[in-house]
Amino acid sequence: MSERTPLLHYRLSTSVNEQSGEHHACLSGETVEQSLAFSRLKSAHQSRPKKLSTFFGVVIPTLLSMFSVVVFLRIGFVVGQCGLYQAIAMFLVAYFIISMTVLSVCAISTNGALDAGGAYYMISRALGPEFGGSLGVMFFLANVCSSALYILGLVEAIVATFGLPEAVKSRLVLPAGYWWSLLYATGILLLCLLVCLVGAEIYAKASFLIFLVVMIVLASIFISFFAMRPRTILLPDLNMKLIEFISNPPLADYAVDYTTGTMMSFATVFAVMFNGCTGIMAGSNMSGDLKNPSYSIPRGTITAVIFTFIIYNLLSLMVACSCDRILLQRDYSFLRDINVWNPLVTVGVYSSTMSAAMSNLIGASRILFALARDDLFGTVLSPAKKTSHNGNPWVSVLLSWFLVQLVVFTGKLNTIASIVTIFFLLVYAAVDLACLALEWASAPNFRPTFRYFTWHTCVLGIVGCAIMMFLINAIYASASIAFMLLLLLLIHYLSPTSSWGYISQALIFHQVRKYLLMLDVRKDHVKFWRPQLLLMVSNPRSSVGLITFINDIKKSGLYVLGHVQLGDLDTLPSNPLQCRYDSWLSLVDHLNIKAFVNLTLADSVRHGVQHLLFISGLGGMRPNTLVLGFYDDCTPKDKLTDPALTATVPTQDPEDERPPYHFPALRPSNDGMGENGKVMGPHEYVAVIADAMKMMKNVALARYFHQFDRASTISSSPGKGALYVDVWPVNLLRPDSSSYVDTCSLFLLQLACVLNMVRAWRHARLRLFLCVEEGRSLRGSEEKLGQLLKELRIKANVYTVPWDQQVALHWQRQGEAGKRSNATRLSDEYLLAVNRLILDQACPPPAVRFLYLPHPPADTQLYTAYLRQLDLLTEDLGPTLLIHGVTPVLTTDL
Repeated sequence: MSERTPLLHYRLSTSVNEQSGEHHACLSGETVEQSLAFSRLKSAHQSRPKKLSTFFGVVIPTLLSMFSVVVFLRIGFVVGQCGLYQAIAMFLVAYFIISMTVLSVCAISTNGALDAGGAYYMISRALGPEFGGSLGVMFFLANVCSSALYILGLVEAIVATFGLPEAVKSRLVLPAGYWWSLLYATGILLLCLLVCLVGAEIYAKASFLIFLVVMIVLASIFISFFAMRPRTILLPDLNMKLIEFISNPPLADYAVDYTTGTMMSFATVFAVMFNGCTGIMAGSNMSGDLKNPSYSIPRGTITAVIFTFIIYNLLSLMVACSCDRILLQRDYSFLRDINVWNPLVTVGVYSSTMSAAMSNLIGASRILFALARDDLFGTVLSPAKKTSHNGNPWVSVLLSWFLVQLVVFTGKLNTIASIVTIFFLLVYAAVDLACLALEWASAPNFRPTFRYFTWHTCVLGIVGCAIMMFLINAIYASASIAFMLLLLLLIHYLSPTSSWGYISQALIFHQVRKYLLMLDVRKDHVKFWRPQLLLMVSNPRSSVGLITFINDIKKSGLYVLGHVQLGDLDTLPSNPLQCRYDSWLSLVDHLNIKAFVNLTLADSVRHGVQHLLFISGLGGMRPNTLVLGFYDDCTPKDKLTDPALTATVPTQDPEDERPPYHFPALRPSNDGMGENGKVMGPHEYVAVIADAMKMMKNVALARYFHQFDRASTISSSPGKGALYVDVWPVNLLRPDSSSYVDTCSLFLLQLACVLNMVRAWRHARLRLFLCVEEGRSLRGSEEKLGQLLKELRIKANVYTVPWDQQVALHWQRQGEAGKRSNATRLSDEYLLAVNRLILDQACPPPAVRFLYLPHPPADTQLYTAYLRQLDLLTEDLGPTLLIHGVTPVLTTDL
């Protein structure tokens, strides 16, 4: 699908929303200026004529790219070195690899509208900007090197024709040598540049004439095999000794390459031969200039591949049956000498190699233009976006020409053949990977009209490309992959988020859905319990400390940020929550936490929390613990405007003075909204706690976490002072009960242990405080608790705390009637005394405290009194979690 489609969809959606009255702030996307710029770009793009048909735009460029160096200058080299049998095997392997890739190209190209960029456009829109951008650069370099390769091949043909040694006086002699060859190559490249600057249309017209010439030359070559009588041909190397026997061309006999002086092997010959197969993307590179890319690319590419495969094999057979091996190994331009009319082959060589060089130069410029237009590398490629009045990216052409000129300095065709082949194999593997990913993701919108492919063909193409890359040259292959991964990381961290869609998201969704179905809640076991937390947040501006702390305590479990917005959907024109998700997700990214976001609309906070407890999560991943901020009168502080916290917020546009998050400002306590400025009263707050316990959810109330600063807290070390976590596993609101082995107490111990297992909290020390009355053995209680901790594998220091005075104070106030009552009848004196007892044990003060949270009273009229008791108990304790557990979470079994 075209990259413009999501933007167009956005503008249409905006129009509809404007008609319905929805506010612009609820929509994310472009500004008005960006939309206008897009409209101008789209109209300019549509005004550009796209005139190339399947034959002229795909078949001819592909055939000329494949019928260039190999068919005229290296077919004898391949057969002479490998023999007929291995040559045919090489072509079978090469065409098997490219056939798998062609099937993938056809599938992707028929799944939506294509734009300029060819293979880069396919890969980037399928795999996302990271893979697309990195492989786009690799494909650009492959076309650059391939263009240089064809130019060097043309220079080799010119020197072979007109640059014979001085001893041969019958021919016109051109100066030979490295620098002369470089001069010839530069001149040819300048000619290619002039044609490419004019535009793709003039190249398409010229390529048709070249195509006719090449077809005539090929016909003359086949005729020559039958029409010409045996003859003796003078070889370029005059010092070579006379060979008195005729070697057998069908069998392999690797020798030294006379142009480079290196010994040939199957891998090196394959690298040269494979360059005759790399032209399959020539038609795809012209996708921006085709009338109907989705129609033309599959048909034109398949036609060209089948035709070239037949011609290559027929040529190999004819050469092996009619030519001597020594001729094939020592004279790469032998087809000219055995032709019925020698100049005809020379014309064919010159025209085909020149056409292939121009084709790759145009392809490289189009890829560079697409990379620049996508802004994946920021301002580095910005100049390459410039085009002429007819849409030709002339700056991209100039940059591509400059890089080709640098590659030409290598001087020898066979020297860069391996690099070019590895680059193309890497790109072909990426195209197969893109198609495989789309197929495996099972996205409903992936329904190409070309259906002659499966995931098996994609895998075979990837494996074949990878094997041949490392067989050709393991060092070059490893370096290419390393360079691609470096580009991938660079784009991932530096490029802006794109709107193309990420295949990784589709694959993750597919796999997560599969594994969620396999996660059977009936197989849950206490041994594998982990906290799965739903943290209710009224306004993130005042909850940064709590949000970051709960992220530490989740222990690889589910973490959901929940929020209730009061309202009635019946009275609203649209969903008011949809526009708020971006702010919440930006908050998650900024705080670097691993959390989901769930927002709901309800007529009351209580009903909203019930909604979230019922529907949050999926399958076996559902919250088992509800975390609430404490209901008190503490003045909230906006932590999102704190310079120390917003220093890491992504840089905003200097002209954009909007805050980074669109959360409402904190309300003062006397603004008249609800009771003390709150959206719910104390009775409803306790009712939420009771509802959660009825639903068998553990509950944690967090108080004073506006004082918690994670960065400064966890920076403590044994050298600067130890970090402590205090745990009080006794129900302090029930003086008549001092049990510390009930479900709730053990849940406190588990959460404290989980916190201590987090990397940032591993140096913290757990302190357990055991309240003991007179008449009980302090030492015995301590040893008993120590043994329990040992069985539970929890490392903590146990401290026994006598609280006879506090208990006595309670019973003195209650009298005999109080002894028969429940714990809800507690005096303020007792609660303040227990509060002081906790504070007296804080030496040094802990980073956080874990306290036992009793169950709310059954009588709802006592909810307010229950909340007041909790308020007095935890007054001025610093960051504190009041925790109530309802499910077993600890076991001593293996």
